[in-house]
Amino acid sequence: MTPLENLGLSIKRLQDQHHRTLDTRLTALGVSLVQWHALREIARHPESSQLRLAELTFNSAQAFGALVTRMERASLVRRTPTVGRAFALSLTPKGERLLKEGRQVVLDVLADSFGGLSDNECLALQKLVAKALHHSKTSD
Repeated sequence: MTPLENLGLSIKRLQDQHHRTLDTRLTALGVSLVQWHALREIARHPESSQLRLAELTFNSAQAFGALVTRMERASLVRRTPTVGRAFALSLTPKGERLLKEGRQVVLDVLADSFGGLSDNECLALQKLVAKALHHSKTSD
């Protein structure tokens, strides 16, 4: 494998490790990683459309709609009708609690993953990843 392939695989492995660990630990709280991510993005972007929230959570509009339906049944979110067929999403008290509890889980997992790096190394890594993401968006 080339160094570039090794880099890509290393990033993918780290992401997979985060995903598996977070899903296991968050499920113990009563929320999946996919649901927690949706809670976070709904809280961060309260005025966003369902389509925008789908993009922010790496879902199709259809998959996000199904996720919201399940989350509403679990009393994690509420839908408030707006114009036409659109609706606004907000967190219920249960959703807010799980978002807060889950955030600590996420911080713990990230601290475990990056604990071997100095603050400067973490900042440098974040800048490099952001640069790569920006470049890949502009080269399409």
